[in-house]
Amino acid sequence: MIDGNIDGVKKSILNKLEVIQDLKVPRDTIVTLDIVNILKEVTLEIEREVSVAIDRKGNIVSIAVGDSSTVDVPLIDVREGKLSGVRVIHTHPNGNPKLSALDISALIKLKLDAMVAIAVSESEELNYNIGFCDVTDNILVEEEIHLRNSEKLLNFNLLEKIKYIEDIIKNNNVVEDNTERAVLVGTEDEESLEELEELAKACEVVPVYSTLQKRSKNKIDPAFYIGRGKVEEVALIRQSLRTNVVIFDEELSGAQVRNLEQALGVKVIDRTTLILEIFARRAKSKEGKIQVELSQLKYRLSRLAGLGTVLSRTGGGIGTRGPGEKKLETDKRHIRERILDLSKELDRIKHVRVTQREKRSKDTVSKIALAGYTNAGKSTLRNKLCDLYPLKSATVKEKVFEADMLFATLDTTTRGILLPDNRVGTITDTVGFIRKLPHDLVEAFKSTLEEVIYADLVLHVVDSANSDAEKQIEVVEEVLKELKADDKPTMLILNKIDNADEDMINNLKEKYDNYEIIEVSARENINLDLLLNKCTELLPYKLKGFKVLIPYSDSSTVAYIHRNGKVDSESYEAEGTLMEVQGDEEVYNKCKKYIVE
Repeated sequence: MIDGNIDGVKKSILNKLEVIQDLKVPRDTIVTLDIVNILKEVTLEIEREVSVAIDRKGNIVSIAVGDSSTVDVPLIDVREGKLSGVRVIHTHPNGNPKLSALDISALIKLKLDAMVAIAVSESEELNYNIGFCDVTDNILVEEEIHLRNSEKLLNFNLLEKIKYIEDIIKNNNVVEDNTERAVLVGTEDEESLEELEELAKACEVVPVYSTLQKRSKNKIDPAFYIGRGKVEEVALIRQSLRTNVVIFDEELSGAQVRNLEQALGVKVIDRTTLILEIFARRAKSKEGKIQVELSQLKYRLSRLAGLGTVLSRTGGGIGTRGPGEKKLETDKRHIRERILDLSKELDRIKHVRVTQREKRSKDTVSKIALAGYTNAGKSTLRNKLCDLYPLKSATVKEKVFEADMLFATLDTTTRGILLPDNRVGTITDTVGFIRKLPHDLVEAFKSTLEEVIYADLVLHVVDSANSDAEKQIEVVEEVLKELKADDKPTMLILNKIDNADEDMINNLKEKYDNYEIIEVSARENINLDLLLNKCTELLPYKLKGFKVLIPYSDSSTVAYIHRNGKVDSESYEAEGTLMEVQGDEEVYNKCKKYIVE
């Protein structure tokens, strides 16, 4: 039985592989030359990886065919304190024997006796890399050995090596380290690289080392994005620091991901994948989850061929979680169908949002939207305003999650507040913006961000303590322009002034003097009353004020006013009920005949 991707493989080739099932391997030998030659012959014919799993008795456990970047690894029952008793020998049709990220991941997670990669090439002699489990600081890690020819492979004493490894495991309190440790690679500037570090931390990845290679867009290496010399440097750094992921601060093509993974021997992800991962973890509402899955599928649709390692069942870690995972291993047709279904579902939710928005418009509620860079303090500000100025009749609702991290808030929420002039207003918290925000995410979250488009007033919240505040303001302005919301009445809210440098605040005020600017600290309750008073001044007043005297015979009109208008005072006179009312055009016309002032 041949496992894996055998579509399009001729029966004669499968028959060659089936011959391996009847072969026996000596217990102290990694693999026989007969098996190696069959694997080489088949690999050259089909240009795909081929693998054989062998147990310690020398029996063939499984044979599998993969594509150019992945191969199925049998699931093995792992017993604590021992290796699995199975070694995997597989080919690399690209002629590079270096163990891939998937090879190393499978070796450690499955505790294989050995993972052997055979470099197959038409013109060059076979050479091999063998991966073994090892222990460093009580953590299970990989050890990779290069063998230049077949003779060295056949003479390698496997049983002695396995006994040595298992003795180390028994004599140490070994744990499997599931921590993801990353080397960060940037090509723009230090600020963007620092932001990438924060994104990595938000994904529970430990940034171990950062390196920058400035490259203009017209000098991008089509194969590796960065220069080949830099790739070699990163590979050495990764090996010395024993990191298990490399994160790029740019969007990579599928081919670049595949090439980099082969060259570096670990999982490679880009900035977009990292942001998508954060969104997948943080989205809680149905709409948020749909938006994230839609973005994931659109982004990965064109990259399926280049993401073999990330999509592997043994890969784990960033890029493999989220609502879209179960669909990513299906073919492109199914993914397109899923995208269509999600788009329709998002449209339905959008119509519900439009209905809610129309109702608020009819109720003449003043709408305030918070916008700004991620982690500028929007959620904290929204929670504080709702606490300080709640509606008298409002039920207590759950606060928006707030934390000192990027993208703490993804799900848009709208809450009512009472403005200083007794008008009812709503305040909406929206998802934060970021440099190089993936286009698919902007598209998917447009229905959410429409709250900004339909707001009467936009509060652009800025982290004034951030040294990169000016660039962050520019990013937000660009996104608002893309949403066609840049012509909205907007206030610049300089938040976190309790931590900010006074010179920096003055520079921001001087540069952006075209805005109405308020300095606040949401966490310390500084100037929040001033902020809301200014909002009240700038929000359009949609209600008419008038006084009515309604005869007692028309109690239905009194009830109507209470339901649809705002009653400032009410007294009972001899002729009827005297009321001071604020209402929209409809309420005004209904009461027109009773108006006395």
